[in-house]
Amino acid sequence: MEKPINVGVVGAGYWGPNLVRNFRALPDCRLRIVCDLNQERLRHLHSLYPEVAGDTQFENLLGDANLDAMVIATSVRHHFPMARASLMAGKHTLIEKPMAASSSECAELIAIAKQRGLVLMVGHTFLYSAPIRKIKEIVDNGEIGDLRYISARRLNLGLFQKDINVAWDLAPHDISIILHIVGELPYSINCRGGAHLTKGIEDVTSMHLQFSRERTAVIQSSWHDPRKVREMTIVGSKRMIVYDDIAPQEKIKIFDVRVERPPHYDTFAEFHYAYHYGDIYSPYIKQDEPLKAECQHFLDCIRHGRIPLTSGESGLQVVRILEASSESIEQNGAPIDLPDARQATGTNSHPPMPHRKPAEIKVKAGKKR
Repeated sequence: MEKPINVGVVGAGYWGPNLVRNFRALPDCRLRIVCDLNQERLRHLHSLYPEVAGDTQFENLLGDANLDAMVIATSVRHHFPMARASLMAGKHTLIEKPMAASSSECAELIAIAKQRGLVLMVGHTFLYSAPIRKIKEIVDNGEIGDLRYISARRLNLGLFQKDINVAWDLAPHDISIILHIVGELPYSINCRGGAHLTKGIEDVTSMHLQFSRERTAVIQSSWHDPRKVREMTIVGSKRMIVYDDIAPQEKIKIFDVRVERPPHYDTFAEFHYAYHYGDIYSPYIKQDEPLKAECQHFLDCIRHGRIPLTSGESGLQVVRILEASSESIEQNGAPIDLPDARQATGTNSHPPMPHRKPAEIKVKAGKKR
């Protein structure tokens, strides 16, 4: 059996314990230590996992020569300095979303990882989920026809953040999914929002992404909704997909419905849209825990020197869109262009995202997220 990869998790707040549980359960991993300033949290985790050490000093993890990899699950403002220190110390690094607070910080982390030959990965967990993998397969196979638009809603009551707005908190999930499905970057973003509780921190936002060939995506994010909603609609020229992550079963439903424009008409009176209504079906999806697949993928990429599905570059792309959304909010919803999307070709067409073959994702049965 191969030598296990020694991992440390930094941050034991909301999401950190889930990472601790999953890394500890993987047979080719040794979770050695958890770092957090809150000693009560460390004591609680130690009571659950006595073999895992706890430490309040991040510097001690950096100086541990036996630690192969670091997982950063802290507040966004700490992502860059901690990830940079981790990479400089020679540790493979997984950062929770969003990758950093600016695209320049993301670019610096990418450069350091490349220079030192280290794996840099971002926790866009939904790309490791069975429903999203199935949706990607359906779209790529042309089963819904030409992709027209995607609508995403991610709503709940809280958790209210103090340092980032709701778009930076919730929208990274939907942005990463949409980029994965569409396969290219948007060339224009506009966003509006409202800050109802804390001045300057929007708790409700609506983001619009414009892609080539008249394809669009709309993302609604809110901390101000009484119901938890995790829903996405993917509309094609032939069929439509509704993805409901909250549904206990049948998370994906495919609707055989479409609207067709008449090919020819002589007068306005002869003009009629044709509405097609067909069956609704739900494909079988084997249940698994996306976070477990993500953690295993990180280990596989370290062991085999592969590029992660959710690499540093993909994290940078999401942060660029978030930056543009913040700029648009400041300009009352004005559209913000991503300059290189236009400059790359010198025309009004827009290039696809860089192609790379990611490492294979291992999927094992487990609990749902």
